[in-house]
Amino acid sequence: MTNMKIAPNNNEQDGGTASVTLCPECPAGVMRLEFITYFTWLNDELITVPNFPAWVCDMCGRREFDTHAITWLNTLLQPSTGRSRKRMLRQKSKPTRADRPQP
Repeated sequence: MTNMKIAPNNNEQDGGTASVTLCPECPAGVMRLEFITYFTWLNDELITVPNFPAWVCDMCGRREFDTHAITWLNTLLQPSTGRSRKRMLRQKSKPTRADRPQP
């Protein structure tokens, strides 16, 4: 994406210049932040994530998903998410019933 600086806008809170990202697909489009539904497959299941941040071209509709949000989502969808590393190690090292001595 190509960034271009524009003149200050009185409506901006920071009082600085705004950054406009031009669409890499079409010559006239501007990429704008929108919140859309993101679809992805996890094994054999279709996962939908509403209100997902994406940069969408106002002319051709090209979508580029926010890289930080994609990384965050991939972290959440990993099978080991929410499990402590110690708990996982303990579960692996527990002896099975066959390993215990029989009276």
